Order: sequence, then structure tokens, then C-alpha cells
Amino acid sequence: MSAPNPADIPLSLYIHIPWCVRKCPYCDFNSHEGQVDEKAYVAALLADLDQDLALTGERPIHSIFFGGGTPSLFSPKAIGTILDGVQSRMPFEEDCEITLEANPGTVEQSRFEGYRAAGVNRLSIGIQSFNSAKLKSLGRIHNADEAVRAADAARNAGFDNFNLDLMFALPGQSEEEAIEDMEQAIALGPSHISHYHLTMEPNTVFAKYPPQNLPNEDDAWDMQDRCHNELRSGGYENYEVSAWSQPGKACRHNLNYWRFGDYLGIGAGAHGKLTQADGNILRTAKKKAPTHFMRDAGSAAVYASKEHIADKDLLFEYMLNRLRLASPFNATEVTRYSGLDMTTLTEPLNAAADQCLLTQQGNDWRRTEKGAIYLNELLELFLNPTA
Repeated sequence: MSAPNPADIPLSLYIHIPWCVRKCPYCDFNSHEGQVDEKAYVAALLADLDQDLALTGERPIHSIFFGGGTPSLFSPKAIGTILDGVQSRMPFEEDCEITLEANPGTVEQSRFEGYRAAGVNRLSIGIQSFNSAKLKSLGRIHNADEAVRAADAARNAGFDNFNLDLMFALPGQSEEEAIEDMEQAIALGPSHISHYHLTMEPNTVFAKYPPQNLPNEDDAWDMQDRCHNELRSGGYENYEVSAWSQPGKACRHNLNYWRFGDYLGIGAGAHGKLTQADGNILRTAKKKAPTHFMRDAGSAAVYASKEHIADKDLLFEYMLNRLRLASPFNATEVTRYSGLDMTTLTEPLNAAADQCLLTQQGNDWRRTEKGAIYLNELLELFLNPTA
């Protein structure tokens, strides 16, 4: 094992904006209903960034992602102030990808144009469904017409790179309704589509009061299979477990996550992962409650946790991320991002190959279709390797 060099690892920035108009019953993200104090929170974000700068040196920013919550509740002026503040503190790579999540019920075309002018060059729009009844069952605040208008508004505002989020296996959803959602999404021509199975996450309203008419496992599998066939026919590539893109349009920010790249996390509840000069990898998390975060931003008290990844956990943490990607990996990449020596992985790699979960092509290893389906079983092989 050798120490990874931070200069060789892309650095991204995640910015968390934790407020929503209404919290969805399936959502387990750090999001809160309530009034938004833009000016105070923007100041807290930049103070939080100042606190973290000592962890990054002068590395340039590879990508930025505004997540939430609902970042599109913030005005274009506030988003622009944040981006200006970041760029005054850190250099941007020339082709830095800057993504903002938006919900159809909280946007209008003039806002999209304002975000574009502020420097945002990619949108991720939380459509979830184009069926108004299904949207209501999910607790969403928009309807089907607003979903279509949001996608059209993104393109009209100059965004040729935008993502649509879709969910399937919704309460009362038939297979044909799931296909209709996918066909509508593809017809809108986004560069990227994220396709998620609705799950009952702990500590959510749905976990406590689950819908009674959810599709069974076999029906959900058929929905997914047919939707994936639609995506392939539409020219989309399945580059990550739940992510599909047109060629060359994969989300750069998420790719950096899955490759085990570095990222700063600023904002309430934001997480970070940073390779240090000594080769140790530091994980950080900020306080989740917005009021506590804003009170402590700019001081060491803002961290809810700050700890290094133990050597014994490094292999599993690396593979937990990297094996979500369909693209192959090799010894050079593994060592660059983690410092791990590929020769120490012989036993789990061979075991995965024996079970047809990974396949080797020259010096490259790639997840098989079976490996994607049985990803948890594949990951278990890297949990406690004896090699």
C-alpha cells in the first residue's frame, strides 16, 4: 500500500441547501420545511468553506453540486453570490461542471435563466413521475403539466445538459404507467436520466405508514427491465447503477464520487471526503440542524464528525463506490485513488470472477451484468478479504 497523492485526485464541492416547501414522505435526506433566510445561510456557507480550506491546499474545483432539500428555493442572486464567493477562494477547472437540483413546483423559466447567468451549467430536475395521481401519492407539490414545463424551461433557458429524476414501483403503479413515464422522459430529450426504485427508508413517513398498494418484487423487476430497454433504445448508456446518460454526458460530479475522488461538503449535514498530504483519507460531516450549522459555521464546532478511514476499511470503502460504475478499473486507477496495491486484491477479485460477478480483460476488471444485479453479494467479497 502506498500513499495516494491529493494532487492526482479530482476535488469536487458539494453545497447543501436543506429547505423544502414540503418534505416528501419517502425522503430521508437532511431537509426541513420552514422559512429560508438566504442572506444568513449564504454567509454561513462561505464561512464553512473558509473553515475547510486548510484541508485542500490550492487544488482546483473539478465540479460543484447544489443539493438539498430544494436548492431552487434560493434565488439566482443567492446562487450567484455563493459561486462568486467560492471562486474568490478556490480556482475552478476550466470545464468545471456546476449542477443545481430543482423541483418543478418551485421554478419558472426566468429563474432557470438566472441560474444560467449565475454560472450554473447543469440542472437536475426532480420529476419522479409524469402522472399527477402518482405525484400526489408521493407527496410531491407539482403536477404532470408542471413536470413537462420544467424540462422545456430548462432547455429554453440554455441548458443543453440537464438530468431528469424518475422513480418507479410507485403506489398503485402499473407496468404500463411506468413505461409511459419513461417514454415521456425520453421524449423531452434530457442528456441524463436517473431511474430509482421507490424504497421505504428508515425514519421516513412511508417507513412508519407504508403505502398498501406497492407493486410486488416481480412486477417492479419487470418495470425496471422494460424501462431500461426503453433507455437503451433511446441512446442512453447505463454508466452507473441508477444513472443513464447520452454519450459523453455522464454527471461529472457523481462520477468523481463513484471513482473515490475527493469532495468538500459545506452546509447543514454535508459530508466530505478528502485525501490529506500524508495519504490519509479524512471523512467529515457537518451538523445537520440548520440553526446549529449556522450558529457554528466558521468554527471547529461545526463538525458533527471528522475521522480518518481506517486501513482495514479502505478496500471496502473504495469498492463500495467504484463498483457502482459500469466502466472498468485497473491497478493504476486503484492505486491513484486509494493507495491500495492491486496485488493484495487477488483473492476477492478471483472469487468475484469465479462467481461471474466481475470479468477480467487484459489488465482491466469490469463488473458483469450479473455483478450489477447482485451488487451487494459482490461487495461482500471485499468486506473482509484474507489476501
